[in-house]
Amino acid sequence: MPIIGSSTGDRSEGVVERQGSARLLRRLVRLTVAVCAGIVLVLALGFFWFVSELPTEEVKLDRNADGIVALTGGASRIVDAIELLAVKRGQRLLISGANRSTNAAEISRLHPEFESIVRCCVDFDRSLNTLGNAIETRKWAEKRNIRSLIVVTSGYHMPRAMAEIGHQLPGVTLIAFPVFSEKLRMEPWWSNGATARLILLEYLKFVFSHVRILVNPGADASH
Repeated sequence: MPIIGSSTGDRSEGVVERQGSARLLRRLVRLTVAVCAGIVLVLALGFFWFVSELPTEEVKLDRNADGIVALTGGASRIVDAIELLAVKRGQRLLISGANRSTNAAEISRLHPEFESIVRCCVDFDRSLNTLGNAIETRKWAEKRNIRSLIVVTSGYHMPRAMAEIGHQLPGVTLIAFPVFSEKLRMEPWWSNGATARLILLEYLKFVFSHVRILVNPGADASH
């Protein structure tokens, strides 16, 4: 008889343990779902904030700066930056992320009106991404003792560019000069699938940049 009672007790304890494990598992699942839903909600709200903060038109600069940096990715960025240099909005220009075909000789060939200023006052680096742009911009700015900088890039790219360059050059005044393609000028971003994907991808890169800087703020800004 004692043996039977012990067996029954063991089975009861096993049932209780299984029920407890099942309840714990359900709680973990609910918690995981809640956390995931919260992250999705925060990202969604952040995306709408990001879109609302994007510049929608080119600005008219009301001040000069020590230097100008153009982050490549569109031909209009380079031309606009050189035009700013030509009217003396900055003393020197860095074209950051230039490919090997983008050099002083090629720009002078395409825009002979800028030949003299390109050959005297334009520098190039071959960085491959926005973080690389920012690091090379820091090196260039420190070498030339630049304390204020006009940043030329596409409107959708400007928030991430300003965040990365600002992280590298916290003591330098940054002035945004966004440029826009004709396509982005003519239609809202949500009306075209390719443009919507471009904006969404840029937002995710923007979030990743901020998370990286927050988690390890000194890793990329070390001198």
